[in-house]
Amino acid sequence: MIADNPDYFIGIAQQALWVVSLAAAPILIPALVAGLILGMVQAATSINEQTLTFVPKLIVVGIALAIFGSTILMLLVDFTQEMFQQIPELTR
Repeated sequence: MIADNPDYFIGIAQQALWVVSLAAAPILIPALVAGLILGMVQAATSINEQTLTFVPKLIVVGIALAIFGSTILMLLVDFTQEMFQQIPELTR
């Protein structure tokens, strides 16, 4: 029985973490780069306004979601379908 094997569930957990990493990276990396650039600009100009960094990062995240949103959604849908297809084998 597959459900008796602890390596099976560890493999599923590893796959889930990988999918989450792939889904989050296209959003987090541009936000990180935008925050770094804006932080350097703020340090150079001595402007310490918190709202100055929020709006550009929000715009960058929105653009990243518009570009990569369908890819992320398909990745999550494929993973979910794969998990649902494995349910009958777990109940044997």
